[in-house]
Order: sequence, then C-alpha cells, then structure tokens
Amino acid sequence: MQINAIFNFSIVRACVQKTCTQHMYLQSLRTITTKLTIYYDGNCPLCLAEIVFLKRHNHKGLLEFVSLQSLDASFNDIHCELAIKTIHGRLGENEIIVGPEVFYQAYQRTDLRLINDLFSLRVVRFFYAKFYALFAKYRHQISRLIGPLISRIVRRKYLSSEHGSFSRSINSSG
Repeated sequence: MQINAIFNFSIVRACVQKTCTQHMYLQSLRTITTKLTIYYDGNCPLCLAEIVFLKRHNHKGLLEFVSLQSLDASFNDIHCELAIKTIHGRLGENEIIVGPEVFYQAYQRTDLRLINDLFSLRVVRFFYAKFYALFAKYRHQISRLIGPLISRIVRRKYLSSEHGSFSRSINSSG
C-alpha cells in the first residue's frame, strides 16, 4: 500500500512538473515580442538549410533573415567579415548578439518545443556553445562534405512555392 502511494505521488509530481514546464514554454511564446534579425552566410549550404528550417517554424513572424551577401557597403550595424565567421543577430533595433546566443534566441521565437526545452538547460547550452565554436571554425569544410546532401533534403522536405526565394538561394549555392 505504501509503495503504491509513493508511486502514485511520483506520477502526480511528474505530471505537475510537466504541466508547469508546458505552461512556462507557452507563456514565453506569448511574452516574446522582440524581433530577431539573423545575418547569415548566403553562400553556405548548411547555413541556408538552417535558415529554411527556422523560416518554416517562424509562425509568429518574429524572425527576419538577411544574407550577408545582400548587404551593401553602407551597412554598418555589424562587421560583415566577423559575421561570416560567426553568426550574428540583432534583437530589436539595437542589441547585437553573436554565436550560439543567436540560435537560442531564434528557437525561442519558434514553435519547436523540444529544442526550446533542451536550450533551457544550462548544460545543453554549455556543450552547444563548445560544439558551435568548433563547427564555426570548420564550417566551410563541413559544408563542402555534407552541404549538398543537406540542401537536397531541405529542398525536398521544406521548400514549396511559398518559400521560393529560399529555393533560389539554395539552388544557386549548392
């Protein structure tokens, strides 16, 4: 009888924790209203695949995407040479963010609950930051190896006539 009571209590506690987590997630979706502009390397097939994936989950319209190659010389919000090496973003009108923080902020603005739950864990963010530093350093070599395959997968899975501009970008780069 006591084991049953402990087991039932554990189930109830787990359900309450899950409900609280869901509520916090839904609450964060409702409260985030600041737009995030992501500056990405339009010549990188892996970068384009990630942008297409994020665009597909940008239901609230809080993400904007700008290819670094489309910027003219008068644009001085970010340093393009640095942004080619490490992804950059702009929160609202002023705050520039760099590296893994861009992805964390981007995924907070999507409907991808599992990724948001993972990014909410400090340990995951710590290891992701280490992974990203390594990935960013060898991004072009990695893209040459697996970029064309990833581009084909993304084209098949995510692109339709509504995402034509991304289709042209991916087709022209990879």
